[in-house]
Amino acid sequence: MASGGGLSPNGAGQRCAPASSLGVSDIDWDAAWLADWRGVGEPIARQVAAGVAQPEALNAAGRVPVRFVPQADLPEGQAYEYFIFATAQVPTREGLHDFFNALCWMHYPLAKKRLNELRAREIARAGVGQVRGPVRDAATVFDENALLIQTSDAVWSALTEHRWIDAFVTLRSEWAHTCLLAFGHAALEKAVQPYKSITVHLWRVPQGVVQADLDAWLAQDLTPDKLARKPFSPLPLLGVPGWWLANEDPAFYADASVFRPCRSPRLAEKPYANPEITPLA
Repeated sequence: MASGGGLSPNGAGQRCAPASSLGVSDIDWDAAWLADWRGVGEPIARQVAAGVAQPEALNAAGRVPVRFVPQADLPEGQAYEYFIFATAQVPTREGLHDFFNALCWMHYPLAKKRLNELRAREIARAGVGQVRGPVRDAATVFDENALLIQTSDAVWSALTEHRWIDAFVTLRSEWAHTCLLAFGHAALEKAVQPYKSITVHLWRVPQGVVQADLDAWLAQDLTPDKLARKPFSPLPLLGVPGWWLANEDPAFYADASVFRPCRSPRLAEKPYANPEITPLA
C-alpha cells in the first residue's frame, strides 16, 4: 500500500497511494501497537518534524544494512523492489508510509532483506506484470500488513476460526500472556488515525522463539512455499484487549461487518481482495 501519486504497485518503478496525508508529528507514540517501536522511532520522528529530510534522519540512526535515499533516486522504469535488491538503497518519500517502512527495516533487517530477495527473484523470473504471482503477492501482504503473534493454541484456534467472542471475551485473560509485535508498515500508517475496521494479517510465531532471535527466525520462516499457502489470519486491530477502551464492552465484538464469520473455502478471497489492504488506484 504505499505512496507516491496513486500509481499501481505492479508497474515498474511505481508504488501505491498513501492511506492519509497525516505526518510523523501526528503519531501517538503511546499507542499500544507502537510500544516496541517507540524507542527508535520517536527520536527520528522529532527530527523529521523539525525539518530534517526523512532519508537523512533515518540514515543518521545507523541501524540497518541499507541506505535510505530520496525517491528521485529510483530510475524511471525500474521496479522498486529490484532496485533495493541491486543497490541496498531504499527509495524513501516524506510521510508516514515510508517512515514506518524504514522503522521496520531497523527492527527486522533480516526479515525485510528476505522479503526483498523473494520479490526481486520473482520479478527477475516473471517480470513486473499486472498480476503478482502467489509468492510475491503474499510477501507484499506480509510486508504491508502483518502482525506477529505468540499465543496459546486456544486463542489461535479461536482467532483462525473467527470465534471472536471466544477469542476476545471468554479467553480474555490469556491475552495478558499473548505477545503481539508490529511489522506491516501500511497497517501502522492507518493506525495513526485509528478506526474500527483496520484489519491486520496475523503470522504465528512459536512460543519458544525469544524476541532476541525473532528476526533471524522470521527470515528463515518466510519461505516461498509457506508464503504461497498464505497462512494468514485476519485480526481487527482495535479488538485486541487492552489496545482500545471501547472493546472492554463485549458488545464491541458484535459488529459483524468488522468481526466477520468464517467464509466457505470456496468463497475465500486472496488477502489483497480485503478492502483494508487493497492498493488505492
